[in-house]
Amino acid sequence: MTDNDAHAPDSLEQPWARAGRQPRIAIIGAGMSGIAAVVKLHKAGYTDLTVYEKSDRVGGTWRENTYPGLSCDVPSRWYSFSFALKADWPHRFAYGPDIQSYMESVASEFGVTERVRFNCAVTDLRYDAPCWDLTTSTGERQRYDVVIAATGILHQPVYPDIEGLDSFAGSAFHSAHWDHAVDLAGKRVGIIGTGSTACQIVGAITDQVSQMYVFQRTPHWLSPLPQKAYSSGWNNFLTRFPFLQRVIYEYYYQLMVRTFSAATIGNKFMQRWMSRICLKHLADNVPDPTLRARLTPDYEATCKRMIFCSDYYPALSRPHAHLITDSITRIEPAGVRTADGELHELDVLVLATGFNAAAFILPTRVTGENGMDLEQTWDGAPRAHRAVAVPGFPNFWMVEGPTGPVGNLSLIAISEHQVDYIISMLDRMKADGLAAIAPTQSAYERYNAAMREAIKTTTWATGGCKSWYIDKSGVPNLYPWFPMRYLKEMHDPDYSEYRLIK
Repeated sequence: MTDNDAHAPDSLEQPWARAGRQPRIAIIGAGMSGIAAVVKLHKAGYTDLTVYEKSDRVGGTWRENTYPGLSCDVPSRWYSFSFALKADWPHRFAYGPDIQSYMESVASEFGVTERVRFNCAVTDLRYDAPCWDLTTSTGERQRYDVVIAATGILHQPVYPDIEGLDSFAGSAFHSAHWDHAVDLAGKRVGIIGTGSTACQIVGAITDQVSQMYVFQRTPHWLSPLPQKAYSSGWNNFLTRFPFLQRVIYEYYYQLMVRTFSAATIGNKFMQRWMSRICLKHLADNVPDPTLRARLTPDYEATCKRMIFCSDYYPALSRPHAHLITDSITRIEPAGVRTADGELHELDVLVLATGFNAAAFILPTRVTGENGMDLEQTWDGAPRAHRAVAVPGFPNFWMVEGPTGPVGNLSLIAISEHQVDYIISMLDRMKADGLAAIAPTQSAYERYNAAMREAIKTTTWATGGCKSWYIDKSGVPNLYPWFPMRYLKEMHDPDYSEYRLIK
């Protein structure tokens, strides 16, 4: 893709669909969703595309996160673009560097990279019917017919509110900003958090350090990760017979949605099956009954995001590993002080404390019709219509927006289906000569009310846990039905749910 039919702002006075020209489309973010958006939009005939990326490379979360042990918990042959299946994945569950390399190669192969404005964050979006005025961190101002936010879900690190955090005398950093200049060999390392990131880090570095301290607030359910290195012979075979790549892609898709996804939305058989797998994994890898009891959750499996990790429990069972379950009272220059009065002396402190799951495109200021402010509209509980649009913000679309299906699914697949939905909207605009499209308030309210009711029966709501899925509303911000239903909805738009603005 080399064509980029740029238009000066004054050519946007008449709506693109009536002027018979290409819509000028801004895509915010060059992660997997942004890459998918560019490729699929171009294939659909929409070629005037500009991508704004705050960093210096494509890749999104796989560019940002570089911590030891980083891997994906979705099989690599499904965690792939449908239009760029890869025969030579090194492992069944790809490691971070391999995924980042894949993102960069796809972006280069399909001409995405040349469309990206790197080191150019979007700071302000303002709707001036029927277009959007966009301002960047460099002071540039542009006007676009359509804006697609592909900023991802987990991209703003959260730092714990602990007294004295800034006073620590050793090296301290968030897992998303790993300091590779710090040599961990022989060091006393502490890690705050026990989510997926923390489990991967602990499994990867414990054998390198002199002492490992894991500060646990809540134990998690862990399933073993059935990792496997693919042989060159097998990968060469798939290269020769590429149709098999599609078969395997579909196999993993069906496997994941019919097992782990089914467990979260109320399938009791699958819930019990997941619990048995996790408890066996714990029993097989933690021989100390006291430690095992402290690692056993008191809520249902799949209530939080399921963690797939095979080396966390063995690492915690090492003689020099310590699981600390007393609450942290403060950080001191020498280490972490817990409620029992003990000071755990450390050389390195890792904050594996997650991300702001309610941010999405924020902190970019987004102003819609009649001065509506997106951050104020969401107020800590972001919602959207079918995860892609918000009333009062015409021609503004999101990929991986609020209330989309996440869980243990391939977000690449979800992104692709959402981009297809957005393309359907653009096609409708072109066919009918529309100036703008936005969901109606009534459709948005009905959709979200139905989700609030349906979420009550899912494990996310009934499992007895607190998770990052739950936002300020107190309700899990997730799609509560079977994922295949959502994917079907993405290819059968109901235009009566939208204002079709002439």
